[in-house]
Amino acid sequence: MGFWDKLKKIYMGDVFGAAISDADEAFFDDLEEMLILADVGLGTATEAVKELRTRMIEEKISGQEPVKKCLREILAGKLRIGDPALNLSTQPSVVLMVGVNGVGKTTSIGKLANSLRLQGKRVLLCAGDTFRAAAADQLEVWSNRARCEIVRQKEGADPGAVLFDALQAAKARGVDVVLCDTAGRLHNKANLMAELAKLRKIASRELPEAALEVLLVLDATTGQNGLIQAKQFQEISGCTGIILTKLDGTAKGGIVIAIAQELQVPVKFVGLGEGINDMQPFDPEAYVEALI
Repeated sequence: MGFWDKLKKIYMGDVFGAAISDADEAFFDDLEEMLILADVGLGTATEAVKELRTRMIEEKISGQEPVKKCLREILAGKLRIGDPALNLSTQPSVVLMVGVNGVGKTTSIGKLANSLRLQGKRVLLCAGDTFRAAAADQLEVWSNRARCEIVRQKEGADPGAVLFDALQAAKARGVDVVLCDTAGRLHNKANLMAELAKLRKIASRELPEAALEVLLVLDATTGQNGLIQAKQFQEISGCTGIILTKLDGTAKGGIVIAIAQELQVPVKFVGLGEGINDMQPFDPEAYVEALI
């Protein structure tokens, strides 16, 4: 079973169901409500329904499947923002992973490292989460699974110093990509968030010409709170992309559309499960197909 088929099978197969039928006011009201319940967000849901209504009238679209197809096109269009591919155009390139505690940053790094290694790239992991107990140990387990090198220091060390060492090692060893873990932090704690800005400055200072990605890892089950998190992290660290994790749970998943619209930042990867291969590049069309 393919990745997106697996997603569809788990929970998203018929989110809107029988609501897509006759195009009367009750239909549009029900559809907007269901989009909101799917965590698409009020603004995006209202815009999508308005556009659907207009297209149904102008293009004389009717019937359940044609209307579904039109709605998929509208929602997929809202997800096609920026370049969904990682910018790894320099050697080395740097990827910082940011997000609150428990969203799956460390496992996402391991999965991404494995994917990049299979593409023939030499990957170095940086254990920049020095605050959480055994965080570096967990990352080292993933480095072994992905067959990648790792730079780490003792618990409580300065994250900036760990990143500095990793960048120096990357230059010396001819590494293609540095993937840096960061400590999970509450998005409303200014002193902790400032640490992220510091890490970005170190990367820019030590490798001023390097391609730099800042990927915000979000838990799909957080719903609209994920949008609040995203706004704060975007302001502090300048996120270049989103990784959405835990789509194997009870998440409705529509938050992806709301975040992409609000931040104008592309969703680059989605995670479904704990296996090392359970992360895939984001495909707007396949995602919307699974959603509706």
